[in-house]
Amino acid sequence: MEIQSLTLPNGIRLVHYPVAGPVAHCGLFVHSGTRDELASEHGIAHFIEHTIFKGTKKRNLFQVLNRLENVGADLNAYTTKEETCIYASFLTGFYERTLELFQDIFFNPVFPEKEIEKEKQVVIDEIRSYMDTPSEQIFDDFEDQLFAGHPLGMNVLGTVKSVKKLDRRGLFSFIHRTYRLNEVVIASVGDMDFRKLVRLVTRYFSDHPDRGEGTDRIPFNDYKPFTRLQKKHINQVHCVVGAPAYPFSHEMRIPLALLNNMLGGPVMNSRLSLALRERSGLTYQNESSYTTFSDAGIIHIYFGTDPVHYEKALAIVYRELRCLREQKLRPVQLRTIQKQLIGQLAIAQESNLSLMLAIGKSYLLQNRFDPVEKIIERIQAVTADELLEIANDIFDEKKLSLMAYHHGG
Repeated sequence: MEIQSLTLPNGIRLVHYPVAGPVAHCGLFVHSGTRDELASEHGIAHFIEHTIFKGTKKRNLFQVLNRLENVGADLNAYTTKEETCIYASFLTGFYERTLELFQDIFFNPVFPEKEIEKEKQVVIDEIRSYMDTPSEQIFDDFEDQLFAGHPLGMNVLGTVKSVKKLDRRGLFSFIHRTYRLNEVVIASVGDMDFRKLVRLVTRYFSDHPDRGEGTDRIPFNDYKPFTRLQKKHINQVHCVVGAPAYPFSHEMRIPLALLNNMLGGPVMNSRLSLALRERSGLTYQNESSYTTFSDAGIIHIYFGTDPVHYEKALAIVYRELRCLREQKLRPVQLRTIQKQLIGQLAIAQESNLSLMLAIGKSYLLQNRFDPVEKIIERIQAVTADELLEIANDIFDEKKLSLMAYHHGG
């Protein structure tokens, strides 16, 4: 089946992928996130995601939560540096109930003062929990340094100080400035006739006029490689090595994803896992990740290890990166990593929730979603020469940055 889409007169886009089955998934995506915050608003996009469920003009907090959860549905949300999403999984018969609630939450939040103050404590607790987890906090600190002085460097949660300063007026101001309707996507995956879905979305979303001014996002082009060592009260050394990478729309995004998966993807036989864990026994946790934004990207290599093993583990990481830059893959090696990523992609497609989230984000960023068959074709077309060229571009030692947390007072 093919993806079906429609744009309402006010700019909201509807995207639907029909699948058979009793469970449907639907999300409302808006192209507004942490990078759209003013300096005085740090953490506000994420805070809105928390408080937008706290009541509307016609529902209190409990009525919002019970509207879907009383029929067994799962209502959730997330915030990233570039988008905010409200989404739900539900029995197919509750499409209208879900869309009506989305409309109410999105257009009619009231942000009660009492709930704002309570939720500040919840978010502050979330921030402090994050700060107690160095294997997570180091990624934020690394990105803050890599994107120094740029909105992409701001972490999603904000700080204890910035969250305490948020107020009701500021929440409405951010929404009215950045929640443009032509940057809203409603994505659906489920057993639903598209014509009926169009009628429902039209009923609940077409009468709302556009709002806000939108934001002109500043491109990032001022990267300076760095090395930062920080002392913390921890037992392990935590280390991230990384560099800027290709954005979401870049023609080399999929080849880089293939290279990253081979280096340190979620498999036990990645190069980093074999070198750092299986052969050397130096790390329990290691990974490589590639994150894309609309106009930028970043690649991280992470490991945690005992302080006495840090220098050796770091040398192994640089050795593996040097191998990628200097040694072209043999045909059998290339076919193996291609089959591996294709298999992972096929398994991921089994989750209709993951598929809905991927479709929504893709339409938000490029107004299309490449079917899995097209992505597989691109993976199969990747050459060893391409991977060598990408490795020498992204993993050039002169471009790499490093951050490490060491034990100390």
